[in-house]
Amino acid sequence: MGIEKYLDVAPEVLEAVKNNKPVVALESTIISHGMPYPKNVETALEVEKIIRDNGAVPATIAIINGRLKAGLSKDEIEYLGKSGHNVTKVSRRDLPIIVAKKMDGATTVATTMIIAAMAGIKIFATGGIGGVHRGAQKTFDISADLDELSMTPVTVVCAGAKAILDLPLTLEYLETKGVPVIGFKTKELPAFYTRKSGLGVDYEIDTEKELAEAIYVKSELGMKGGMLVTNPIPEEYSMDEKVINKAIDEAIAEAEAKGIKGKETTPFLLAKVKDITGGDSLESNIRLVYNNAAVAARTAVELSKLG
Repeated sequence: MGIEKYLDVAPEVLEAVKNNKPVVALESTIISHGMPYPKNVETALEVEKIIRDNGAVPATIAIINGRLKAGLSKDEIEYLGKSGHNVTKVSRRDLPIIVAKKMDGATTVATTMIIAAMAGIKIFATGGIGGVHRGAQKTFDISADLDELSMTPVTVVCAGAKAILDLPLTLEYLETKGVPVIGFKTKELPAFYTRKSGLGVDYEIDTEKELAEAIYVKSELGMKGGMLVTNPIPEEYSMDEKVINKAIDEAIAEAEAKGIKGKETTPFLLAKVKDITGGDSLESNIRLVYNNAAVAARTAVELSKLG
């Protein structure tokens, strides 16, 4: 039978992919692990609306009862939001086991890319990607997101790597893996909660049309892997650099003291930073996701014009 034995593509998404209409993939970890209910569901539905308002079809991706889903209903989004941390966070290594055991799974950047590619979706909007964790020289804690970007032909629009990470090493790793890092209207890598990191990107691209042309050419050349588009958080929602860095340092110290490691690290750190900043980081997180969704949708529209 092939992949359709395991994959359910929503009719609207399937029709759009078959007819070369613009589609944008969305992850589900942000729903079940990224923020509390009902804020998570409200945010997920608003992101889908933003994508539609900008001319594309949203395809939120998850695993429900062992089925790979490209395009969720409102009821399915509500289910993931209410279930929260009871839904397993699924990266590449977890995928076959979760499917075989017919479990529910919230997809990370890596797994969302995999399922999006299976469904024929070329662009994916998220908040921030995973990367090289601080102290990785000892722990080797490096997100599977980075290797996925080097293998799977999906362009990821994000606000940079999460600021809790080692950003210089994350850039070095992406360079080693041959992943182009593009700044959307910026020469500097955005740092998720803030617009600046002091680090340069590979290329600055100023329009969605140019982004679409780069994606199209990469595909035409038969090159594997995706591209990383880093889109700075809107100025009015950018956090004070000193405040956010202090909060991150405190969160990392607590994670180390509690022995938190592996896939639990990022959710713990983001939740702790939210607590330390009095919720300001959560509002920033939501706004940067909205911003990325709009850019991804407009890029998908331009890409659909290229054939």
